[in-house]
Amino acid sequence: MFGKFSKLAQSTIAAIALVGIGCSSASADELRIGAMREGSAWYVFAATLEQMIESLDGTEIEVIARGGGVANPMVVQAGKADIALSNVASAIWAYEGSEVYGGKKAPDIRALVGGLNDVYVGAIARKAYLDEVGTTDMKEIFTSGKPVRVLMKPVGSSAVPVAHMVFDSLGTSVDKIKEEGGDVIQVGAGQIADEMRNGKADIYFDTILKGHPTITEVSLTADVKFLDLPEETQKYIESHGLKVGSFGPWFSGQDGPTIGANIGTELIASASLSDDMAYKITKTLIENADILKESHGAWKNFDPSKAWLPENTGIPLHPGAERYYREVGLMK
Repeated sequence: MFGKFSKLAQSTIAAIALVGIGCSSASADELRIGAMREGSAWYVFAATLEQMIESLDGTEIEVIARGGGVANPMVVQAGKADIALSNVASAIWAYEGSEVYGGKKAPDIRALVGGLNDVYVGAIARKAYLDEVGTTDMKEIFTSGKPVRVLMKPVGSSAVPVAHMVFDSLGTSVDKIKEEGGDVIQVGAGQIADEMRNGKADIYFDTILKGHPTITEVSLTADVKFLDLPEETQKYIESHGLKVGSFGPWFSGQDGPTIGANIGTELIASASLSDDMAYKITKTLIENADILKESHGAWKNFDPSKAWLPENTGIPLHPGAERYYREVGLMK
C-alpha cells in the first residue's frame, strides 16, 4: 500500500466515578498508557482515561508522558505500553512496515477506539517570503529551484513523514532543497515560534489542531499565511493511506479553510492485552463519550458509533474491542 518515500479536568472526575462501567476483576491489573508530554492534548486524554479506568477494581494506571504519533505504535509493539494514542496514519505505517519506520513492523498492535478527532498536517509560510517569491502556490515554490528553508519538528512527529510525502509528490527532497541553497531545519516545539518570528525559516510543517499552542504563537507573533497542499500532493497522500481534508479558519493569518492531510487519532493496544481488559476500556470510552468530549475541545466531534470503522482505525480491531462493538450492535 505504501510506496517508497524519503526519510481532566477535575470537574469530570466525580462524574466518572459515579458512572463506572459495571465490570470487576478478581485481582489487580496494571495498565500503561502511552501519551505525549504533560500539557499536550494527548496527555489530557490519558489523564481522563486514567480516571475512567481506575473505576475498575484494583486497576493501577501509569501514564507514559513521552512518545508521540510516530513513536507510540512502536512503544506498544515493544511492550513499553499496553495501550497508547496514535495517529491512524502512523498506526498503518507501523503495522505494514512503511519506510517511515525503516521497514520495521508492528504486527502486534490492535485498534480499540478510532475516530477520536481529526488531526491535520499543514503548511504555514512567512508572508515576507511569499512576497519575495511572488506566489502562494506550494508546487511553484518547491519546483522553482529557488532556496526555501523548511521548518519542522524532529523525527517522531507525524508531520515529518507527511512533509517528506509533500517533497516526493513535487519531485524534490531534502538533498535537493539543500542543493538549491535552502535547508530543512528540525527543532523542538519551544524553538519554532522564534525561528519563524526571526525570519530563520520560510515554510513550517506541523500537526494542526484548533487552539494548538505552537501554531497559535506562530500565527500571533509572525506575519504568516496558511498554504493549501497542491493537487499532486493530495493525490499522493491519498494513495499512501491518508485522508485529505480542510481545517479552520482557526488562526490569525488563515483567511479561510486550508487543505491539509488528515492523519486522525485513535487508541491502540497490544495484541497481548487481555480480551476482557480491551473490552472494558472500549466500553468505558464509548459509554462515557460525553465525559471525554468535556475534557478537551479536540474531541467534541467524536462519534462513538463510528469508532470501529476501518477508515477510523486503519489496523485490525482487538478481539475484545470487536466483541464489545458486536455486542451493542454497532458491528453486524
